[in-house]
Amino acid sequence: MGIRGRSLLPLAVTSLAVASCSAAAPSGSGSAHASAPTASPSLRSPSLRSPSLRSPSLRSPSPRSPSPRSASPANSARPGTVVPGRALPAPAGLVPFGPVAAGQGAWRPAGRTVAENGRSVRAVYETTLIPPGGTQSAGIAWLDTGLLAARLYSGSVSPGGGPYRYTAPIQPAQAATLVAAFNGGFKMNQARGGYYTEGRMIDPLRAGAASLVIYADGSVGIGAWGRDVTMTPQVVSVRQNLLPLVAGGRPTSRAASARWQAWGSTCGAASCGPTVPGIEHQWRSGLGITADGALVYVAGPALDPLQLAQLLVRAGAVRGMQLDINPDWPVFVTYDPPAGGRAAAANGRKLLPGTVQGPSTFFEAWWARDFITMSAR
Repeated sequence: MGIRGRSLLPLAVTSLAVASCSAAAPSGSGSAHASAPTASPSLRSPSLRSPSLRSPSLRSPSPRSPSPRSASPANSARPGTVVPGRALPAPAGLVPFGPVAAGQGAWRPAGRTVAENGRSVRAVYETTLIPPGGTQSAGIAWLDTGLLAARLYSGSVSPGGGPYRYTAPIQPAQAATLVAAFNGGFKMNQARGGYYTEGRMIDPLRAGAASLVIYADGSVGIGAWGRDVTMTPQVVSVRQNLLPLVAGGRPTSRAASARWQAWGSTCGAASCGPTVPGIEHQWRSGLGITADGALVYVAGPALDPLQLAQLLVRAGAVRGMQLDINPDWPVFVTYDPPAGGRAAAANGRKLLPGTVQGPSTFFEAWWARDFITMSAR
């Protein structure tokens, strides 16, 4: 997000701020981080614009699980502890918000298979949903954090302050296990939060800011800094962006407020010029964590902040945050190379065909923004 223009080239905690991407390599097989996120109550009861907010995420049994799983309560505030190397139950189908369109809410596997107990399984599933009051489909991806390790890559523009060990382009060694990659957050002068990675505090972390935390074993936490997630010796990366969008399994009151400008400067209907008035319903992306510790990524066109939060909640998120917005920046890609091969642009697939960026983006040296990779452990 950040700029209205479209040019791509060009451990102290401070006070709370209101809301506009390189880590040490995950060990791949270590135990879960020692300090799990603490439970947190919902930030505030949201202003309900839609009856769907009052209902939990209704889902049908998943084919990957040997038996139907009991969905965790939608208002659970404590994501479960993930065991690295052990698969999570596959996601159950999502109930659409309105009339069912073909394929809505039905998960399809994506990306290369990964090994678990001598078998090959999928670690990423994708689907689409039309948000409440919307007409265009948003893409949703579910990622098994038991089988996938996260890593934060940093850019010369976002966050700046390099050089970094992990930055675009993704190198062959990392491409050998890469399964998926997706965009990070706003440029730091608009993120209203901080950035920590590779043992360095690039921008001071702010109390209360929505935070993506990556631990030394590649596991992930999401929540409000200082309450849900904190600095521990196991933390290798923290990427903050605005304030929480989802807390306690519900959209926050800020997500439901009329002040959509608090979620970043948006492009106009046909131009991103600095003099063009922005619009509320814009390309937006977000990331959440489910009660059992899976990640869910959402991106789509014509979304307001509440719709983005509603989609995250419907996908099972109990905590969530907005990532980057506007047409040029949101992107989620999975890679499915031949057995034993490396991820590359030629074997990548976009979550949504309409995103500007695509499979080649993270393999280009000119990509100057932060992003997150998910790789087989």
